[in-house]
Amino acid sequence: MKNVKEMMLLYAVTDRTWLKDETLYQQVEKALKGGVTCIQLREKRQDESEFLKEAHEIHELCQTYSVPFIINDNVNIAIACQADGVHIGQDDMSCQKARQLIGDDMILGVSCQTVEQAIQAQKDGADYLGVGAVFPTDTKSDAIEVNHQTLKDICQSVDIPVVAIGGINKQNILELKGTDVDGVALVSAIFAANDIQSECQELKQLSMEMIQYD
Repeated sequence: MKNVKEMMLLYAVTDRTWLKDETLYQQVEKALKGGVTCIQLREKRQDESEFLKEAHEIHELCQTYSVPFIINDNVNIAIACQADGVHIGQDDMSCQKARQLIGDDMILGVSCQTVEQAIQAQKDGADYLGVGAVFPTDTKSDAIEVNHQTLKDICQSVDIPVVAIGGINKQNILELKGTDVDGVALVSAIFAANDIQSECQELKQLSMEMIQYD
C-alpha cells in the first residue's frame, strides 16, 4: 500500500487531551468521515497491552475507510497489529534498524528538522518525512521550530513526500503555500475541534489549496 504522497494531504495525529465524553475511537471515526487521508496513533502513557488492543481496533476502523494507519514510535506494536506503517523521531530507533525490522512493504516515516537529517533518512529507507514544528505549538513541549525556508530546502533536497507538522491550523495553513510540502499533519486543529468532521472537511479543502492540488 505505498501510496504515500496521497496520504500526506490531511494527516491526523491522535491525542487524548481533548476526549471529553468521547472515546478516541469515536473521535478518529469523525476525522475519517471528515476526509483525513492518514491516521497516526500516538500513545505515550498506555501500557503495551492496552496500546496493542487500541491499535487493533483503530486499524480495523481505518481499513473500513481505506485510510492508512500509522503507529507513532513503537515498532513492535506496529508489527503486532499489522499497521500500514510506523513513524519514528530522531531520538527513537534508527531509521535503518526500523526498516530492517518492518521489512520493505510497511511505510516508514521519519521526523526531521534539517536538510542533513532529511537526506540521511531518505538514504536509510524512509518513505516520507515529517518536518516541524513549522509554527509554535503547545502539543509537543520539546518541538524544535523549523522556518519555512528550511522546510522548502528539505522538500527540494529529497525525492520522498514531506508532511509539515506543528502548530498548523485554519488560520495559518495557507502560509505554507510555495514550500513544496505534500500536506499537513495536525493534532489539536482536528482533535480539539467542537465538530471534528466538519473541521476536517474544511482543513482538507485548505490543504488542497495550499499544495495547489489538482
